[in-house]
Amino acid sequence: STGLTEDQKEFQKVALDFAAKEMAPYMAEWDEKEIFPVETMRKAAQLGFGGIYVKPDVGGSGLSRLDTSIIFEALSTGCTSTTAYMSIHNMCVWMIDTFGNEEQRRRFCPSLCSMEKFASYCLTEPGSGSDAASLLTSAQKKGDTYVLNGSKAFISGGGDTDVYVVMCRTGGPGPKGISCLVLEKGMPGLSFGKKEKKVGWNSQPTRAVIFEDCVVPVGNRLGAEGQGFSIAMQGLNGGRINIASCSLGAAHASVLLAQEHLTVRKQFGEPLASNQYLQFRLAEMATRLVAARLMVRNAARALQDGREDAAVLCSMAKLFATDECFGICNQALQMHGGYGYLKDYAVQQFVRDIRVHQILEGTNEVMRMIVARNLLQS
Repeated sequence: STGLTEDQKEFQKVALDFAAKEMAPYMAEWDEKEIFPVETMRKAAQLGFGGIYVKPDVGGSGLSRLDTSIIFEALSTGCTSTTAYMSIHNMCVWMIDTFGNEEQRRRFCPSLCSMEKFASYCLTEPGSGSDAASLLTSAQKKGDTYVLNGSKAFISGGGDTDVYVVMCRTGGPGPKGISCLVLEKGMPGLSFGKKEKKVGWNSQPTRAVIFEDCVVPVGNRLGAEGQGFSIAMQGLNGGRINIASCSLGAAHASVLLAQEHLTVRKQFGEPLASNQYLQFRLAEMATRLVAARLMVRNAARALQDGREDAAVLCSMAKLFATDECFGICNQALQMHGGYGYLKDYAVQQFVRDIRVHQILEGTNEVMRMIVARNLLQS
């Protein structure tokens, strides 16, 4: 809580309490049975967590990017997978709130902020992941509609969610030919692939989203034609802070689990906590966690303030926090010995759930490219 305002400390406490009471006791069951905990997320939305940085006139909480980071870190201590989906949902609602017209904002945002409805972000395709500007899903304009064809891959919530924020090609090749459409479940021509079997993130379904002559009203386009790639990238700057914050929560929880295990577990007649090597490793884990947290919060402030260096700071924070926090969780598992590999122990789930954070919202290799390009252009 160092450096936080009284309001931020209160947000943090509310989120930590919710994570401890409403998420942590069910985290293992949601993972094992692959349950999408809709009712739990709706309870979180009652606390204002369904549209955290969305404007209040359409049901959002109107909080800052730093407030948001604090909340997602706290929630992630209870279930990283569920919180990560909530972060994607929040990003989608923010995109509609920010780039939509008044009619679109009032049509979509209130039911998304209350989590009566859920949203998915559709950018990645089977043939374009890191190279998002090469996407092939096309939208041909016919009168006052677009006819959408193509598919999206690895879509969090796909098939179970109600609203799909879709990047598609309405013009020529490259980023300037991409537009953003908002689709609703049930539209003719919109279908879904099989539910993917994943290493982690099992409390949220992942499917391909398929468009076959899917007719979408022109009134469902966010912003102007050709603005889609810019909208997608602006959304991802915040998404990178969000997912880094979820990594912080998993690492924080793992440090506490390791601390407890070292205290209670005895080997060679002594608690593991008396072993200086393990003391030093625990100290390193805590130090790396605090360093990552400061970096994420610094980037969140830069994004909130609209600073010129915000995008590169978000990339740095995402790169550093997701790499470091995975290492922290993995070290915590190692400290548990064989117990850490059992599904009875929560630490293994944090390891599995956090691993994908180094891949999504832009791989950490792409984060390095963004930072290097910024440095070399200076």
